[in-house]
Amino acid sequence: MEVILLILLLMIGGILVTAAVHFVPVGGAPAAMAQTTGVGTGTTMLATGSGLTGLVSAGFMMESVGYDISNLPLVLASGAVGAMLMICITMLMGNIVYIFGVGVVPSSAKVKFDPITKLRQDLYVSKGTEGHGIPTVSFVSGTIGGLLGGIGGSLVYWTLLEINHNPAMSGIFAIGFFFLNAVIASYNIGGTIEGFHDPKFKRLPKAIVVSTVASLMCSIVAVFISTGGL
Repeated sequence: MEVILLILLLMIGGILVTAAVHFVPVGGAPAAMAQTTGVGTGTTMLATGSGLTGLVSAGFMMESVGYDISNLPLVLASGAVGAMLMICITMLMGNIVYIFGVGVVPSSAKVKFDPITKLRQDLYVSKGTEGHGIPTVSFVSGTIGGLLGGIGGSLVYWTLLEINHNPAMSGIFAIGFFFLNAVIASYNIGGTIEGFHDPKFKRLPKAIVVSTVASLMCSIVAVFISTGGL
């Protein structure tokens, strides 16, 4: 496969990861105290967790069907499903804790009505907080984020494996791509985000530009090293 095409595929994978992070509802420390929506942990940790799950799923699929390019859709689908399951289970367990442990209603402070269920939100947001739990719109947004992240990570992993035929090296580089693009998204978000309905989501184009440049540089280095350039 042409080197330029391989670099392009790696760039696309990195950009998908950056975009995915903007969809995932991240609440950080405030969410851990039920004072804002999202999962109570950081952007990079969530992205990496779902990404690694997607990579494992993609790896199992590749071992089952082989490394032929005709099987790439199956590999990407497997990675996407793995990442989606991870983030969905995380959000579900978070909501169980918020609802039955803390005793709050999942509700968004960013919108008056949930864009999906059309249910009123502001009535259930406690005074002085930015919402609670993971409302429906955030859950759906997080699922989309898992889908994009799983596809992006699987694409990076498959492309690298196509170059060096070394699962360990490919996995290490793929994890690096996840961390790189997750950090780019984290700085762009600047704290917490509820999902695609959050005003901060409009910052996504800036992150894509930065991700494109960073992914290009890392792709060139990855291809250079993987092909024995060093």
